[in-house]
Amino acid sequence: MTGQDLVGQRIKTVRRQRGLSQAQLAHPELSDSYVSLIESGKRTPTPAVLELLARKLDCSLTYLVNGVTTEQMQEIELNIGYARIALENGEVVEARARYAEVLADEGVVGLPQLRQEAEYGLALATEACGDLDGAITLLNGLRRDDAGTMSPERHVAIVVALSRCYREQGDLGRAVEVVEQILGGAVRPAWTNDLVKLGTQLLAAYIDRGDMLRSRQFAAELLAAAELLGTPLAISWANWSAAIVAVETGHEDEAVAYAERAFAVQSEQEDPRLLALLRTDYLQVMLLARPAQAETWRESLVKLEGELRESSSTPINKLRCTMNLVRAELMLSRPEQANAHIRAAYDILNGLPHALQAEARVLLCETFAEVGMHEEALREFGKAEQALTYLPSTRSTAHLWLSAAQVLERIDEPKRGADAYRRALACVDL
Repeated sequence: MTGQDLVGQRIKTVRRQRGLSQAQLAHPELSDSYVSLIESGKRTPTPAVLELLARKLDCSLTYLVNGVTTEQMQEIELNIGYARIALENGEVVEARARYAEVLADEGVVGLPQLRQEAEYGLALATEACGDLDGAITLLNGLRRDDAGTMSPERHVAIVVALSRCYREQGDLGRAVEVVEQILGGAVRPAWTNDLVKLGTQLLAAYIDRGDMLRSRQFAAELLAAAELLGTPLAISWANWSAAIVAVETGHEDEAVAYAERAFAVQSEQEDPRLLALLRTDYLQVMLLARPAQAETWRESLVKLEGELRESSSTPINKLRCTMNLVRAELMLSRPEQANAHIRAAYDILNGLPHALQAEARVLLCETFAEVGMHEEALREFGKAEQALTYLPSTRSTAHLWLSAAQVLERIDEPKRGADAYRRALACVDL
C-alpha cells in the first residue's frame, strides 16, 4: 500500500471505532463524498484537512500520518537515543540489541526517517561487533530500498560506512568503487563536509591497496577542496588524511605540517570526543615523524591517558592511546615501563576488532621480547598470529606481519620469523 492508502485506512478504522458515518465525520466542513475518496486512497488530504479530521476523530495527527501515537513515536525516538549513546560509549553489543528492538517495533514501519536512522545505527553497531558481512548487507539494503526517500547526507554517510566495511573486509576494489561512483564521475558534485569525509575513506582504500601515487594525487585534491570549502571539519579531515599519506610515503616533514594543521583547527571546535581521538592520532604521527622528541610525546600521552581514563571514551580509544604510550617507552629504551602500560590494558583486548587485537598483541610480543621474556613473547605471538589470520591482505596487515617477523628473529625463532616475512610479502602480492 502507498502512504496515501494507509492514511485513508486509518481514518476509516478510527471513524468506525467512533461509530460515525462518513457523512457525520464530514459535516459541516467537508462533503461525505470527499471523505469517501480519502478513505479509498483516491484523494490525498491536505495538512489542514488531516488536522481537522484528527480533531473530529479525537485521535492524534501523528497516528493518522504515521500509524503510531505521539507517545509511541516519542518512545521510539527515546530508544534510538539510548542505542546511539551505547554505540558512542563503545557498548556495541548493547547498541546492536537496542537498535534491533526498535526495528522489531511495528510502529517504526510508519516512521521512515526513524526507521532509516535505526537501520543505519544497527549497521554501525553490527560493524563494531566485527560482523562485517552483516553490516554490509544492512547498508546495501538501505541504499537499495530507501534511495528515493533518503537525504543526501544520509546517503553519503552510508557509503562512508560501506567503503570502510569493504576495506576492513579486504575487498579493496569495492571499497574504492562505491566511493568513486559518487566522487569519480565526469562531473563531480560540489564539495561539502560530508563529501570530504567520504574522500578520506577513498584515500584510506588507496593506501591499503598500495596505490601510493594515486593517494598523493587525491590527497592534494582533497586538501584544495577543503580549503576552498573553508569549514573547520573539512580542513581537519583533509589535513589529517594528508598526514597519513605523507607518513606512509616517507614525507615526514609534510606529515608533521598536515597533522599540526588538523589538530590546530580541531582544537578550536567544541567536540571533546573527536578532539581526544585526534590527539591520539596526532601523537602517533609525531612519534613516527619526530622520534627524537619521543620524551615530549610520551609526556603528552601520559596526560591524555589519564584524561581518557576519567572520561566516557570508548575502550578502543583508550587502548590506542595506551599503545602509542608503549611505543614511546620502547623508543626511549624503557621496556619495563612499556610492559607495565600494556599489561594494564591487556584485559580489554578480547572482543575488540581483529585488526586492533592483532596490532596490540604484536606490540605486546615486542615488549616481552625487549624485557627478555621470550616464552611470553612467543605465546603472545601465537595469539597475534590467530588475530592476523582474520585480516585481509592489505599494506597494514603486511606491516604487522613484518613487525612480528622482526620480533621472532630477536627471540631466536628463525623458522617462524621466515614464515612471518613470507606472509608479509604475500599481503602485497610479492
